[in-house]
Amino acid sequence: MTFSRRQFISAGLGTTALIALAACSSSESSDGSGNPSSGGTLRVGALGQPSKIERDPHQTLSNDSDFLITSLVYDALTVPGENPNVAPRLASEWTQLEDLRKWKFTLAEGATFHDGTPVTSEDAVWSLRRLREIAGETKVPVASVEDIVSDGPSAVVITTAAPNRELPLLLRLMTFVVKKDTTDFTTPVGTGPFKLESYRDGNARLVRNENWHGGTPLLEAIEVTRFDSTTAMANAVIAQQIDLASNVGAVAGRTADGRDNLTVVRRPNDVVIPIVMRTSDGPFADPRVREALRLAVDRDAMVKQVTSGYGTVANDVLGTGDPTYDWSLKQRSRDIEKAKQLLREAGFDTGQTYTLFTKEEAAGEVDSAKLFSTQARDIGVTIDVVTQDANVFYDETWLKAPLYTANWGTNDSVIFFASKVMYSGTKWNESGFRDPEFDAAYLEALAAPDDDTYAKASRTLQEIEYARGGYLVWGMADGVDVASSKVQGLPQLGGYGRVQLEKTWLSS
Repeated sequence: MTFSRRQFISAGLGTTALIALAACSSSESSDGSGNPSSGGTLRVGALGQPSKIERDPHQTLSNDSDFLITSLVYDALTVPGENPNVAPRLASEWTQLEDLRKWKFTLAEGATFHDGTPVTSEDAVWSLRRLREIAGETKVPVASVEDIVSDGPSAVVITTAAPNRELPLLLRLMTFVVKKDTTDFTTPVGTGPFKLESYRDGNARLVRNENWHGGTPLLEAIEVTRFDSTTAMANAVIAQQIDLASNVGAVAGRTADGRDNLTVVRRPNDVVIPIVMRTSDGPFADPRVREALRLAVDRDAMVKQVTSGYGTVANDVLGTGDPTYDWSLKQRSRDIEKAKQLLREAGFDTGQTYTLFTKEEAAGEVDSAKLFSTQARDIGVTIDVVTQDANVFYDETWLKAPLYTANWGTNDSVIFFASKVMYSGTKWNESGFRDPEFDAAYLEALAAPDDDTYAKASRTLQEIEYARGGYLVWGMADGVDVASSKVQGLPQLGGYGRVQLEKTWLSS
């Protein structure tokens, strides 16, 4: 299929979007070194902090290692695709009904849990309702759990508060389906391509699900090892203790580049590590102050030093991979004098020291905070960088502090970020952003009857974010995996698509 994402969405209005699962898998990109072969165990390294280990698929999964395990054991209704960027998984098809607030998702034929039990709409409804209760509208954008109902034995109807043409996209890799009434996940029974064989402290051995509805995976098993740091993970793949270092960062990529026994997989424009400035109150509530900080940053230097050149300069808008991304917005560049002027006009207290909280989570995240702190001195702003344990960060800082770093391993949709972190109704509003004009444009985009209307609303969202939003988006980092040269068929998709390893294989 060659139609664009926008064409796909348009085609979905009032019609059935039926796409063959196999045709849309993210893992079709063999490097052409030979025919895929079955068997073998892939040893994968992924980042994860022991304090944030989470096994409940409906809770926030902060660790890459937990997210990888969850995505292999359970199926979500939809997953990232390439073109279009929404692909089927447990839902084989979806239809926006005549009432444009309603979407019908049909479960894949023959889908079963790992114990052989058929998946039913009751399982899906129970899972979606539980997810809605835990995560709120951020993950399932409905007003009430009663808006999620069965439609026969193998279909679910979701009713949003207003027309929402992007619902399949907003549900990607979030709607993991479990058996009805399941609340204990120590012995998970999912529907995904791999089954859990053993688990300890965030490390897991998974064996393939011979009866997976999407086709039998090629790998016999996947062993996931949790690493506390990218450095340790990079050393492990270089020492051949693991076969794949997932999202290991640019420094490891540079180190591995050119080695005969290693392959570096780069996913351009993949990871964003923004600085979040609280907009609702505190020292950065004045938009002139936020503008001053954006003008203080030397974006070229940030990309060069933080990503080792494996990245690109960005322009304070999230979702640079979106087809509707507004490239006409003037690229911000460093302007020290203007920044100082804005601080004076805002009455900003340059005599104080401000804290920028960060964490050892994404590759380069701490480095970006430290470099920005250094650059901010040039406009007279003193920033003290505090690196927190991830558990402390998410309990005490995230969504609360005036200034902190965030990271998102996806970047293909403006509406995704609007939905998850900027719309006033989201539970994850990272910057405390409450902007009626932004909210109106967001709802207009979701209800857009055609692509032109959608694109116009998307540009309005970006203009507001650029002018007065709470993010300093200095650049985009490439996603970087380092793998043994025997690992074939790795996902080439950006963002969370990297966890779809069901078509990965090992050459002899």
